[in-house]
Amino acid sequence: MILYGKRQPNNPPKTGRAAVSDNVAKYVYWIATGLVALVYLGAAAFYISSHDMVAGMYREVLGYPTYIIWPLAILKIVGAVVILWRPSAVLADWAYAAMFWHLVLAFGAHVGAGDPGWSPALATWVLLIVSWLTANRVRAVKSAYAPAVPAAPI
Repeated sequence: MILYGKRQPNNPPKTGRAAVSDNVAKYVYWIATGLVALVYLGAAAFYISSHDMVAGMYREVLGYPTYIIWPLAILKIVGAVVILWRPSAVLADWAYAAMFWHLVLAFGAHVGAGDPGWSPALATWVLLIVSWLTANRVRAVKSAYAPAVPAAPI
């Protein structure tokens, strides 16, 4: 089999528990990654379509300057596209790292401001970690930093 111009060893098809385990990993990965991308793309669309409302929230509730809304919207779109498309492992790792810290800081900002918006940040953070942990098992472009989780023994 040829993948990305390099010859890959022919792996025999998996059977039994290993095949089921791989299918479960695929579903878990794609559901978690799809939900993270949906949250990020939805937030970016909201930032762009309701800029005045978001600016009011950033200024009055969180105490942040409003000029960061446009860069955040653009970077949210870029991050979602990169983790879905995964053009390179390094770029995907940077996107995962940026999203990780963005969600940690968003959680802290909402908790610090007494705003109930912390729960979506926490839920998305958990989904992001699940996506990152299962990415190497599912994707062809492997990360050097994500754990290589082996398939369940037969």
